[in-house]
Amino acid sequence: MHDIRWIRENPKDFDAALKRRGIDAHSAVILKLDEDYRNCLTQIQELQQERNDVAKQMGQLKREGKDASDLVAKGAKIKESLPEIETESNNLKDKLKGFLATLPNILADDVPDGQEESDNQEIRTHLDPTQFSFDPKTHFEIGETMGLMDFETAAKVAGSRFVILKGALTRLERALAQFMLDTHTEKFGYTEISTPLLVNDNSMFGTTQLPKFSEDSFKTTDGYWLIPTAEVSVTNTAAGEIVPEDKLPLRYVCHSPCFRSEAGSAGRDTRGMLRQHQFYKVELVSMTLPEKSAEEHERMTGAAEEILKQLKIPFRTMKLCAGDTGFGAQRTYDLEAWLPGQDAYREISSCSVCGDFQARRMNARFRPHQPEKAKPQFIHTLNGSGLAVGRTLIAVMENYQTAEGGVVIPDVLRHYMNNAREITKDGKLQ
Repeated sequence: MHDIRWIRENPKDFDAALKRRGIDAHSAVILKLDEDYRNCLTQIQELQQERNDVAKQMGQLKREGKDASDLVAKGAKIKESLPEIETESNNLKDKLKGFLATLPNILADDVPDGQEESDNQEIRTHLDPTQFSFDPKTHFEIGETMGLMDFETAAKVAGSRFVILKGALTRLERALAQFMLDTHTEKFGYTEISTPLLVNDNSMFGTTQLPKFSEDSFKTTDGYWLIPTAEVSVTNTAAGEIVPEDKLPLRYVCHSPCFRSEAGSAGRDTRGMLRQHQFYKVELVSMTLPEKSAEEHERMTGAAEEILKQLKIPFRTMKLCAGDTGFGAQRTYDLEAWLPGQDAYREISSCSVCGDFQARRMNARFRPHQPEKAKPQFIHTLNGSGLAVGRTLIAVMENYQTAEGGVVIPDVLRHYMNNAREITKDGKLQ
């Protein structure tokens, strides 16, 4: 949510910030709603004061035995007018809040201009793309040949964009998640947390999935939402709270299934398990002091990169351009893993700093310890994939494939796999 006071003081800067995202200027509309709302508040305060004055005067006249009929009539008129203005005030407040809720976050100054994926900026790379002496296969060709990846049965059970994994591939997926959790908790100090997979409207609003992106998520018949990412339930643990400054930063890691409708993705990545309605992800969430959030963003991105480094997966880190940066983010780094089967880099993690944008929607604050009576301030929130487990499985399968159709198990995963070195073409561990 945007700070209306900042918009009042910086309308041109606000419009310029929206223009960077390809959005028309809106400050004039916002400021008119804000002015009308504040005028209503002023009228309400004046009428309430007038009502109190009338009541005092009526009491005085009655004590003196004088006629108070004119004041009674005046009081009745105030009593009739006040609810109308209060209703108008509430309507304007809701309209202003609703309008602001549809507008994206202000971008950081260092976010590159541009509207397309091709305008994203490469920050760094790790390892050259994997080379083979044979034509590399896609993950689904490898998995189906092994008999361990079944899209046909998944479609019968649920529909398109689902998969059933079996045997050694299921174990490899589980090993990847465990490796990620162990790394983030033991090396980077994240606290593992398990949160609800079903959330309410307020939680979806707090992390910007509502109102703009309702069609991207699944909703139950009794009003709950299936989480599109653990960011929703983990970040909202701070909703309505005032955290002592010395408790920050809060760093959480959560392994959970995620559910997405993939609205608008018809025809994209229809083969394989790159784009699924249900998938597993290890999510990183940080809540920190405003002056520490940029530093925390680099730290979080580094933690996600470390997973790929230890797996020895080639990847590149991209800073997203203005038009490609997500609705709630000030700045986003995407990690793109090299997929030999596609002969392309594909996103495997997004790490974003949101500033106080989400915290304002959730009313998540901290209390500074100096001075002791300082007013609470909004925390800064960050989130990132550390990593998307299914896509990491894809990256391992394609980068570690053998000419015979097997998959070599990365060194760092072998102790999670009973020290097996390979999944053979026939789906066996050896």
